Order: sequence, then structure tokens, then C-alpha cells
Amino acid sequence: MLIALNKPYDVLCQFTDEAAGPPRQTLADFVTVPGVYPAGRLDRDSEGLLLLTDDGRLQARIADPRFKAPKTYLVQVEGEPDEAALAALRRGVRLKDGMTLPAGARRIDPPALWPRVPPVRFRKTVPDCWIELTLREGRNRQVRRMTAAVGHPTLRLVRWAIGDWTLDGLAPGQWRRID
Repeated sequence: MLIALNKPYDVLCQFTDEAAGPPRQTLADFVTVPGVYPAGRLDRDSEGLLLLTDDGRLQARIADPRFKAPKTYLVQVEGEPDEAALAALRRGVRLKDGMTLPAGARRIDPPALWPRVPPVRFRKTVPDCWIELTLREGRNRQVRRMTAAVGHPTLRLVRWAIGDWTLDGLAPGQWRRID
């Protein structure tokens, strides 16, 4: 079984919250199908496509960078990246844990997305724009670190696609079975 979920902002990418303190939303608040687990992760402050499966081999194939399933992100960044910044993302960026693989990177018009709750902080004096970034690896907080490395910190991060699977038609918190 394979499920596509549009993970909302501020939701943990696991089914239980073991942290002390006030309870936080988890995948269990949205997916009631027993025995499925996420194939990969999205940070709590990221939104978008998360695939869940009950098939361990499929889970490994989706999540493992060796299989190079492209992951496409819609990223709202601070400032307006010029061609040099986009070219740097396309070549690969040096991070503390080494060079990233080359990525697909291009500016896009603001996508027609759902409003984020809470909204992204708006600053009158600092412009922002959207880029589409496609990666074939999955380091911890990689998109955020890459955009920061080229001088454009991430404001909002939405994973739109993993391979051929997309968020198309899924509102935040909604899920569907994939054949």
C-alpha cells in the first residue's frame, strides 16, 4: 500500500510525540491507516508531499538517495536570486558536510498554494520570490542550507513531488491511496 499525504506545517513526521511538554500534532492526527510508515522525512517547519507505505522494500527505495528519485520543492526565499545564485544551486553548493549534488533550480511565479498557518513573516523592506528546486539526495535540512549558502534564506518550503507522485489535488492534511 502507498499513501500520499500533504503534511501540514508544524506537524511531526512521525506517528508519536515522545517529547515532554505540550502535545504536538503528528501523522496520527491525519492518517488512520494502521501499519504504514513514512518513506523519507519532512521537517516540522516544512510542508507538502510525504509518502507512507507498509512495504519496507518500497519505503527504502523511495527514501534511499542511491535510487535517486528526484524530489521537487517549491521554495519561497528571502530576496531575489540572480542567475549566479541559481547557477550555483545547479552546480552544487558547498555545505559543512560537503558538496551537494547538482540540482535543478529556476525562478517561478508564486504558486497557487494554500495559506500557511501561521503565515510567513512579511517584511516591507525585504523582497521575496519563489524558486523550484529539484534534488536527487536528501541531507538534513538540505534545501534550507543550500538557499542560505547562496544568500537567500528559505521562508517557506513545500515538497511538491517525489518522482512522478505529486501533491496535485491534496489540501493540507488530506491523503489518498496510490495504485
